[in-house]
Amino acid sequence: MRTKQQAELLGITGWVRNLTDGRVEGSASGDPKQLDRFSAWLHEGPEYARVERVEIEEVEHHEFTDFRVR
Repeated sequence: MRTKQQAELLGITGWVRNLTDGRVEGSASGDPKQLDRFSAWLHEGPEYARVERVEIEEVEHHEFTDFRVR
């Protein structure tokens, strides 16, 4: 399952994008329980992904209408 699909399954809104150096960044919004589950999934990543590190930073709340891949 890809990140967008997982976010939609959990009711998370926001965005994600691949960076040229191989890292991925994004922003997610949801209730704390949803975000905890999404965070746990990010540490595993989608099939065939190699997750070396996940950094999570709380920022000012932003309301998104859906979850997009940029």
